[in-house]
Amino acid sequence: MPLFSSENVRPNARRRCGAAISLLAILSLLGVGTLSGAQAAVAQPALCIAEPCFEPDDYSIDEADSLWVVVNKQRPLSNLKYLPANLVKPAFAKPRTNNPYGLVLAKPAADAFVGLVAAAKKAGAGDIFMQSAYRSYNYQVSVHSSAVARLGLKAGEALAARPGHSEHQTGLAVDVAAVGQGCTIQVCFGTTRAGRYLAKYAYKYGFIIRYPNGKTSITGYQYEPWHLRYVGVGLATEMRSQGFSVLEDFWALEPAPNY
Repeated sequence: MPLFSSENVRPNARRRCGAAISLLAILSLLGVGTLSGAQAAVAQPALCIAEPCFEPDDYSIDEADSLWVVVNKQRPLSNLKYLPANLVKPAFAKPRTNNPYGLVLAKPAADAFVGLVAAAKKAGAGDIFMQSAYRSYNYQVSVHSSAVARLGLKAGEALAARPGHSEHQTGLAVDVAAVGQGCTIQVCFGTTRAGRYLAKYAYKYGFIIRYPNGKTSITGYQYEPWHLRYVGVGLATEMRSQGFSVLEDFWALEPAPNY
């Protein structure tokens, strides 16, 4: 199965489809008639009327290699030891500033993140850098164990996912910080210039704040303004326009506050 190309969305998923219709259908409605030959071949693909285009059947929310996979405390990865096939270092102009630890993401997320960071810098939000990105199953074992040992089971698991339940393992999640703005991996990051910019504009580059304020009872995690999840511009924009802040609500999934 190619990366990020799973076939079906769960039957009970909420359908919120962007406007898309085939060119043939448009021509038929206008009474133009049927095209033939080379013209017909060009007309077959769907023509997206509303940009960015969103079609709810484009990706699965169940498969580990899907762009839209929903992983939480009730939904482990379909392959617990999943390893993304296309991990790359984002191609920053200044990698020592924006990726000082040499972290990797799945290529679609990496490419989009470069654009987001550049836009934030241009807008005066400062230099955003990667604090954490892809984590293997084994690495997540140590992250989870450390959090639980330090904070206790309940508080630790409100911050760190169990292995096989982490978005970081998909290569689509990145924890960020900003040079000179403080509040690294703290709730107050949301009040920094970078945090405010991301909350307002990250969707334009396909990212959402995966664990927003006031949604712990649904996501199972505390407010993390530093944790970005790449879902693509189409879905991120659709969620924004429909007023949804978490994937569980958008896809009409059960809340996942606990394992």
